[in-house]
Order: sequence, then structure tokens, then C-alpha cells
Amino acid sequence: MKLSIFQLPIVAILLLLLSGCSLFDGEEEDEFAGLSTEEQFYQRALGQLNGQNFRGSITTYQALESRFPFGRFAAQAQIEIVYAYYRNQDMEAARAAADRFIRLHPDNENVDYAYYMKGLASFEDGSGFFSRFLPIDHTKRDPGRAQESFSDFAQLLALYPDSPYAADARSRMVYLRNNLAAYEIHVANYYLERLAYIAALRRGQYVVENFQGTPAVADGVAIMVEAYLRMGLSDLADTSLALLKENYPAHASIDNNDDFIIRTEITNPSLLYTVTFGLLGDNAIEPPLAPTGRPRTSGSQEIINAQTEPEETASRSWLNIISLGVLN
Repeated sequence: MKLSIFQLPIVAILLLLLSGCSLFDGEEEDEFAGLSTEEQFYQRALGQLNGQNFRGSITTYQALESRFPFGRFAAQAQIEIVYAYYRNQDMEAARAAADRFIRLHPDNENVDYAYYMKGLASFEDGSGFFSRFLPIDHTKRDPGRAQESFSDFAQLLALYPDSPYAADARSRMVYLRNNLAAYEIHVANYYLERLAYIAALRRGQYVVENFQGTPAVADGVAIMVEAYLRMGLSDLADTSLALLKENYPAHASIDNNDDFIIRTEITNPSLLYTVTFGLLGDNAIEPPLAPTGRPRTSGSQEIINAQTEPEETASRSWLNIISLGVLN
């Protein structure tokens, strides 16, 4: 059969695709040439892992499991590939591999390590790539990964309190808990700056109730004081201020006269400040200070008191009426 000039490019493309597939298959075969037993695959993967060739070790571990899924090195390969993913900075794959190992081998002697690596992968994933080079405040980042890491470490301590990884997990949990509390304070300050006093109050109360022992508790009490003052709830503000003075007398919100320092300006960048990236304009305003004292009476009562009783009008005579008030 004779091919037309229009069919020749299609045939050429098909031949290139077929040759490419055979080339890749040959490369894969060459990569594992000379490896025939499960132990040989495992030793190759372990050597790559120790040599910090993490990408290569992942490929070899995967090949081992695909060829010997029920071999004696299969479980060990599945736990070691978790570490390989972690060192290769693929935290999502490390968590997935740890979950898979826990699901397949719940009674394995290394299952505590899987829980630990799962928490560690979330711990490192929350830091981000640029945090290695830039001074990023982790307490202002999305707390999702930190919460996951805290939960994973807590599960490790609950199931395996005597694990060799328990001490490090416990230390990381303290760090994560402090960061989560500080994050709540940042959110509370955000609400204060936007005059959302009830939302700020609830965040401060949440920190005081759920993060006892962290440095952020003092800031939580201070936020409660300011929120109560802003809303005019002086009695509750005095109670919170007494608590702050009793437990944290050196807090930055208390001046030398033991008076509470209430903020007088809030962040509110002007349009000029925004479009010039902070080169021109202002980034803060001084709003009128919100009420800092409880009203003596309720608003409705003040309205009632402001109303005067209508004066009693004297009875008018018939002459006064018909003369339109000219004559009595």
C-alpha cells in the first residue's frame, strides 16, 4: 500500500512515539539491571537513602514493592520510603505514606515512627520554603498544618507514651501550642483594629480558657480588658484588669501608675499609602475613643427622662375662643 504525502507525517509521529516508549522501558530495565532478588533491591534503595539520593531511593523502594509486594522487606521499604519522601521535601507524600503504613501494619514495631513522621511532615510543611531564608513570623501563618501536627503528635503520645520519639514530639507540641495561642492573639488584635469588639473579646477569652501556660494568656487578658472598656462594660473591665495586674504586673499594657494603656490609633492605610506601597500617605488614623465607662442609665431610660411632662392647659372662655385669643 502506497502512502500519500499527507499520511507520512502521521506515520513518522507514531514511529517516534513507539520508539520513545521502548526507550523508556529500556532505561527502566537498565536502571535495575543486575537486580533480581528482593534483598538486592532493598540494599540498592538503602544505599541510595544513606547517600542522600532521596529521589533515586524512592524509585527503588517503589520498584521493590511492585515486584515483591508480600516479601520480607516490603514493610521495611514502606516505612523507609516515608523518610525518603520527607527528606525529598515532599511532605504531602510523606504523610500519605505514613498513613498507608499505619493502615497496613497497625501492629508493626515501627508504627510509632510512622505517627511521628506524619506529625513531623505537617510540622515542617507549615514552615514553608522561604522561611529558611526570610524572617517569617510563623504565628501569623495559617494554623491548619500546625493543628494537624499537634494532633498527630498527641496521638503518638496517647498510643505510645514510652516511644523513643515521645520526648521530641512533646517538645514540638509545646512550641506548636504557643504558636497557636499567639495566632489567636493576632486575630483578636485584627478585630480590635476594626472595632469588632465582641469578636476580639471572644478570641481573648478563647486564649485564656484553652491555652493556659502559654505566654499569650497575658495578652488574652489584656484584650479582654480593652474590649470591655470599648463596649462600656467597666465592671467587667475592672475584674479583668485586676486579674491582669495580679498575674502579669509587668505586662506592656500596664503603665507605671498601674493604669491600663488603651490604644488610641488603629491601622487604616489610606489609598495613597496603598498604591505607593507605603512610600506616601499614612498607615494609621486616630479614631474617636470608644466609650470607656458604663452609662448611668440605659439608653431607653435616658430618652424617657428627657421627655417632659406636658403642661396642663387652663380652660379657655367662650370669648377667648371666638376672638382667637385676643380677648379673655
